[in-house]
Amino acid sequence: MTSPTRTTRPQKGADGSGLAARIRLGAFRAESKDYFLLLGTVLFLVVLGLVMVLSSSIVQSGLENDGDFTSRAMQQATYALIGVPVMLLAGRMPETFWMRIAWIALGISCALQLLVVATPLGVEVGGNTNWLRIGGVQFQPSELIKVALVIWLGLIVTKKKDQLGDFTHGILPILLVGGGAIGLVLLGGDLGTVMVMAGMLLGTLFLIGVRLRLLLVPLLFGVVAFGLVAVSSESRMKRITAFLQEHCTQFDTADCWQIQHGTFALANGGIFGVGLGNSAAKWSWLPAADNDFIFAIIGEELGLIGAIVVLGLFVLLALALARVLRAAETPFAKTVAAAVLVWVIGQACVNIGVVLGVFPVLGVPLPLVSAGGTALLTTLFAIGIVLSVARDPQAPERAAVRAEQRREARAEKAARAR
Repeated sequence: MTSPTRTTRPQKGADGSGLAARIRLGAFRAESKDYFLLLGTVLFLVVLGLVMVLSSSIVQSGLENDGDFTSRAMQQATYALIGVPVMLLAGRMPETFWMRIAWIALGISCALQLLVVATPLGVEVGGNTNWLRIGGVQFQPSELIKVALVIWLGLIVTKKKDQLGDFTHGILPILLVGGGAIGLVLLGGDLGTVMVMAGMLLGTLFLIGVRLRLLLVPLLFGVVAFGLVAVSSESRMKRITAFLQEHCTQFDTADCWQIQHGTFALANGGIFGVGLGNSAAKWSWLPAADNDFIFAIIGEELGLIGAIVVLGLFVLLALALARVLRAAETPFAKTVAAAVLVWVIGQACVNIGVVLGVFPVLGVPLPLVSAGGTALLTTLFAIGIVLSVARDPQAPERAAVRAEQRREARAEKAARAR
């Protein structure tokens, strides 16, 4: 009769094979301090966003859904409950996985955006055709293109890392493919999203070390294209001209309405705010109170202190992403960290700048905070990709060595006691 098979613990041999086996078995976690800083900041912003979406949407939800005051907040919470596990799962994937699916992701997202602008499936919201309705599901393919561009940029920079100083063979192909994807979004008229994506493309190249002189021509081309697109739309020109005419300081019931009432909300909040849930602007005075202008509701209900806390969280998020960028050891890691940094922090600056009257109304949400399921899911997914490269490759070895040293110290202490 044979004895039952026993599972033995890997023994440490002269060649350190036991230590290597323990590392291979995943006995030690490889997350770095930057990983936890980034993860903690993101989760805090998501929770804050859920609270503020509930507060800012409660009136409009009740009016639109027969007294169901929490419908929008529950929808946002559902997306958060999906997005956070997706982020954590993405954080476990290796670089090779992302590089294998980069072209596929970019192709699928661009194909979906083409359905928006070239078929009746596209849905117009607020003058922009940037939504796609398939069955009972409505989402923004432009947000998917952002994530796809993050992965694709990481792949293409890795392949062309030795040609990034050559405009023709290194930079131009990146600009042509990336610009083509952005152009599909531009066909839908979503100028705010196009600005964020163009900034992400050029900003990423700059942060990974491409010389500014190689980016000047595409930057000037982008400025000219922005101007042409802006003047081609009457509604955009009204918003821009209203903004330029004394920054909407004169009373206006049309083009300046949103900026003015955003300012009124901030002023009403004062230093300490009127209290969570006590906003007056959300009672149909401020359009998009739970989305593009949620920062105004934060300033009204939580006051200057609450607004500064939100700004501080985005500064902390920028610091965490910058630390990941600085510590990255591969071109892919550097590129995806730079891309998400420019995307999320740049979009936050644009959103807050619009509320403060620094920019004309551009229609971009506050990342991780504003209502919007597609935007929340894709932003969390993109941050998950950064988490996947934020791991410290030497952490398992250092932890294993420390564990072995402690074990040997205990054995030596026991031997002396005997």
